[in-house]
Amino acid sequence: MCGIIGVIGAQPAAPVLMGALGRLEYRGYDSAGIATLVDGAILRRRAEGKLVRLAQVLERTPLSGSTGIGHTRWATHGAPTETNAHPHGTERVAVVHNGIIENHAELRAELEAAGQVFVTETDTETVAQMVDLLLKQGMDPVAAAGATFRRLEGAYALAMIFAGHPELIIGAQHGAPLAIGFGEGGMYVGSDALALAPLTRRIAYLEDGDWAVVRRDGAAMFDSEGAPVERAIKLTQLTGAAIGKGNFRHFMEKELHEHPAVIGDTLHRMVDPATRAAVLPNLPIDLASVPRITISACGSAFYAGMVGRWWFEAIAKVPTDGDVASEFRYRTPPMTPGGLGLLVSQSGETADTLAALRYMREQGQHILSVLNSPESSMARESDAVLETIAGPEIGVASTKAFTAQLAVLACLALAMARARGAIDAAAEARMTAALLEIPSRAAEVLEHDAAIQALAARIAEARDVLYLGRGNCFPIAMEGALKLKEISYIHAEGYAAGEMKHGPIALIDRAVPVIAIAPSGPLFEKTASNLQEAAARGGQVIVLSDEQGAAKLAGIATETIVLPAVDPFVAPILYAIPVQLLAYHVAVLKGTDVDQPRNLAKSVTVE
Repeated sequence: MCGIIGVIGAQPAAPVLMGALGRLEYRGYDSAGIATLVDGAILRRRAEGKLVRLAQVLERTPLSGSTGIGHTRWATHGAPTETNAHPHGTERVAVVHNGIIENHAELRAELEAAGQVFVTETDTETVAQMVDLLLKQGMDPVAAAGATFRRLEGAYALAMIFAGHPELIIGAQHGAPLAIGFGEGGMYVGSDALALAPLTRRIAYLEDGDWAVVRRDGAAMFDSEGAPVERAIKLTQLTGAAIGKGNFRHFMEKELHEHPAVIGDTLHRMVDPATRAAVLPNLPIDLASVPRITISACGSAFYAGMVGRWWFEAIAKVPTDGDVASEFRYRTPPMTPGGLGLLVSQSGETADTLAALRYMREQGQHILSVLNSPESSMARESDAVLETIAGPEIGVASTKAFTAQLAVLACLALAMARARGAIDAAAEARMTAALLEIPSRAAEVLEHDAAIQALAARIAEARDVLYLGRGNCFPIAMEGALKLKEISYIHAEGYAAGEMKHGPIALIDRAVPVIAIAPSGPLFEKTASNLQEAAARGGQVIVLSDEQGAAKLAGIATETIVLPAVDPFVAPILYAIPVQLLAYHVAVLKGTDVDQPRNLAKSVTVE
């Protein structure tokens, strides 16, 4: 998703804007730009591609001025060119925008008929042109902006500056987040707290329909009807120190190596050290009386939810549905009164998941979200939040946030099973102990980095790859395939191992690696039988298993990565790590942009 930053300060704005845009790179983008007010006039610098190209432009033609806006753009309407890069504007106004203006074609026709001349293909320019027309007609900036916001349809966050108004930024939010930062001697707007973290910790979040008039000495906020509103100023827990790569080549590599600490931190938040039982502090939902759970999420978060579904049904004995958020509400499913709507998201801003949340709310569900962003839109609209303690995740492909989500869902399943009398004390103690061992076992998995890197050389030559898993590890097969597709651009699919003979087996030949997530456990023998079928057809069978499983599959495995033995309950958490690590090493060998793979954004804030 696009990134927005704005600053009104005493120091030159351009370095501040560029620093914040660097912190927003994790969202994914294909062009960038900034605009500042210089002697009352709006000056812009823009560039196609990465921020380094914008930095080169600024080095050749610097921008002064202490008020400005900046943007990293992910192309929707219009190609990713310098002309289509933000900020857009006229000599009177410059605008940056995250989201989609759905009625842009209608507005564009109206504005062109009124004599406005467009120079880009973007939906964003309609905002600038409408404000410009109203300014020419005699409105002041606040009135022109407010009138424009009332005409817009779609999901957007906006920030704009005005010629001749050196200490004014106007911002708006509708379906995409915008935060206001209150600094010492300066004011800021940004897409999220991470962008603002080194600048100020005092942040207010706009609500849908809000718009704000930001000046050097503070901000006035209004609702969609133009009535003044107050939004609480909160102290964010984020700091700028959390986003460096350290000694790692990529953010993704760093985040992969943070798995043990992240899983441990998350479990420490959710397991009582005295009783060694899963606890959900201050949860305003009676888990014992929940008649049905409905899980919705996107991407890797959805696969985490599918592991959770297995746990909720197998351990807590609660009927559970799961659906990708982009499809869920369009089925208009009838929902059991008093049911639990469970949403999973790293960012808490994913448009489809947020829409699923709102549908569930309309259907009378209790809303519980598993989030890595406790200050997000989803957090504010949920009855309760279970936080993953993963810290900022900068790489576009989710890694540590995924295992943290699994840790939270495992604890929720145990707490629900206990509340409903579906598990006895001995089984709960065994499972909790298995969970608490995972950080150490995860560290052991990372010790296999060299072996996984060697295996990556074989995978990097493939055109197609199949991942197989069963039970609670079937979603890990899908996660492995997704990661490989996302960052190496190799076609891969994840299947339930028992489904292989219902179609995918036709793809198997000597050129197709078959990667099996096969921990020892109740379903191991069935998985082994499926792998025998793959080997018989010449498939390269690559096995991820523990020592016992590896020994049983030695006769058919082309390659084996031996992982620590763990309770089958927690196997999905542990086995997620090697499939992610394998995808990383394949992508490095392929020479792709690991942290910012093509065509992808960290969080999809438009449908």
